[in-house]
Amino acid sequence: MTKLSNLKALTLAGLIALGLMVQAAPLKAAGSETLTVAGGCFWCVEADFEKVKGVKEAISGFAGGKTANPTYKQVTGGGTGHYEAVQIIFDPNVVSASTLLDLFFRSVDPTDAGGQFCDRGPSYRTAVFATSNQKVAAEQAKSKAQSELGKKVVTPILGSSKFYPADAYHQDYAKGSKIVLTRFGPKSQANAYKAYRNACGRDQRVKELWGSAAPFAG
Repeated sequence: MTKLSNLKALTLAGLIALGLMVQAAPLKAAGSETLTVAGGCFWCVEADFEKVKGVKEAISGFAGGKTANPTYKQVTGGGTGHYEAVQIIFDPNVVSASTLLDLFFRSVDPTDAGGQFCDRGPSYRTAVFATSNQKVAAEQAKSKAQSELGKKVVTPILGSSKFYPADAYHQDYAKGSKIVLTRFGPKSQANAYKAYRNACGRDQRVKELWGSAAPFAG
């Protein structure tokens, strides 16, 4: 084989490899979608949705406001416009956005405009930050929830918003082993989370509203 033939063969092989890489990239991207919701305490929403088959990751953070890179203290203190939110990354081949939205509405009190459970104030309100592709499904899920409850659902369907992850301390808080001082005494983060969730009345209120349709209430 001549040098020219060798060069042609190597070039062809390189083009084939490049073509395979280009084809693979969209397939990999298509394996994940993101849904962002606000449902009160982001520790609880994160912990709930990480249990759902097809959810790859749930990230606690903030969305909906104008303050860039907000801190937890800034958001809960008010004035940023942000909600405590959770970014749910999922495999649409396993679980659909519609299913996740139905689960979301049944995991919160969507009739409460002032916050969620014991957490009051604008940053603890519910919301769905729907992409253009998710808006119809979100509106349908809201309508279905309102019909089933027989009460007005006040959770707004908002447009997609820049999401700011909270710092590492807040991620996977429900699974954490670090000892923290709480009003219940020193506890691991996991046990502090359980004590907080019970004292806040989240599961009690969700079961009161949704009964057996509540997907996460223990």
